[in-house]
Amino acid sequence: MEPCGTEFGIFNYTLILVCGLILAVAMLEILSISYIIAVAECDLNLSTREKGILSAVVFVGIIVSSHLWGFLADTQGRRKVIIPTLCLAFTSTVCSSFMTSFWWITVFRFMTGFLISGASAPVYAYLGEFHCHASRSRAIMGASFVVGVSCLFLPVVAFLVIDQSWTFTIPLLDIQYRPWRLFLVVCGLPGIVGALAMTRFPEAPKFVFDHGDKTKTLEIVQWMHRINTFGKQPVLELELLDEESESDPDKVNYSAISVSDGCSAVARKIWNQTAPLFMKPYLRKTALVCSLQFGTYVSAYGMYMFFPGILDQLVDAQEVGLNQTTLCEIVYSRFDLIVNEGSQQNCNGSLAMTTYGYSFVLDFIYMLGVALIATIISYVGRLPILVFIFTCSGIAGILVTFVTVPVASMWLYMVHLLSCCAMGVINAVAVDLFPTHLSWVVSLEQT
Repeated sequence: MEPCGTEFGIFNYTLILVCGLILAVAMLEILSISYIIAVAECDLNLSTREKGILSAVVFVGIIVSSHLWGFLADTQGRRKVIIPTLCLAFTSTVCSSFMTSFWWITVFRFMTGFLISGASAPVYAYLGEFHCHASRSRAIMGASFVVGVSCLFLPVVAFLVIDQSWTFTIPLLDIQYRPWRLFLVVCGLPGIVGALAMTRFPEAPKFVFDHGDKTKTLEIVQWMHRINTFGKQPVLELELLDEESESDPDKVNYSAISVSDGCSAVARKIWNQTAPLFMKPYLRKTALVCSLQFGTYVSAYGMYMFFPGILDQLVDAQEVGLNQTTLCEIVYSRFDLIVNEGSQQNCNGSLAMTTYGYSFVLDFIYMLGVALIATIISYVGRLPILVFIFTCSGIAGILVTFVTVPVASMWLYMVHLLSCCAMGVINAVAVDLFPTHLSWVVSLEQT
């Protein structure tokens, strides 16, 4: 069943905006820590190893929880998972902003990743299930564009919040509340907005139909039609066609799934949903999508975790006249300097203005890139876009280790990070390659 009888109108654009906002929450929760580890060294006494752990722990939470949230989203409903996990993730973020030790903030950042996965993983499937094949890629890339716009504000918010000198003491918790702690909370606020907005939307009609409720499916599609036409056109005459039920022998029997099942029964049903991905005809598709997602996360989001800090070091290198040195030499010379001087970190709690500027430029280019992809994807196709993005990103990533001009290193680093533009395309491919009851597994964000 595909809800293509309705016009693409105000409902679709609003849904794209809300889903994009939810995806942006996951992105902001992931990327905000890159600014935190660059300015909170003294407050948390962070070593280089601890910075790496703090950067990775959100991803660990996302990976650990993905199957749990996917199973619940696929059996209980997308909305029933997305809304509460957004609220709980924000609560975890607020709690992490009050932590004074590395391990406690690590625990709460893990919980944030654990919870935000429940919001970000089902969103691609939720959005895709409101659209037919002809408009699905455009809708998903539209949501990715919203993410790009949101990320554009990240360095702006970081500058407005972090680059302040105020501080106050909370005696009850015995902490110095500094701007970077407020920055964590601000980055989590869109989650509450997204949760409130999601309460105004129904469950995806394709999901409802696959669970056997044809009457409710028709009601949802008619409701979409009324909003898109402002109630000025007659009621649609629709015939629901089940395009998956007969052709997919691996489809799970949803009627047999109950929240009252024991742990072993639930685990068995999760396995029954997951196992088909590693069998024909999905094995090759699963390997392809997972490889693309893994490579993109490692090259883009993994490297972005240290982007503000490394950029700050490049700016410092230019200021002291190091105009002929590689990026690796700058990073390691800074590390040796800290060690030799007794770990005297820069404790001013702020970043260079140039760092914010380059971060803004990177996010602006990302936004334009996603907008361009959303415009041309229906004409060019997905494969040429992916090949172009990965080729440019890979070449830039190799060259950045050899170039001895700091300014050139900055730009090559930024080009390498732009492989994240491919994530929306990859998820659009995943939603099309897999049926409704398997799409959540291969649509992990993450967000």
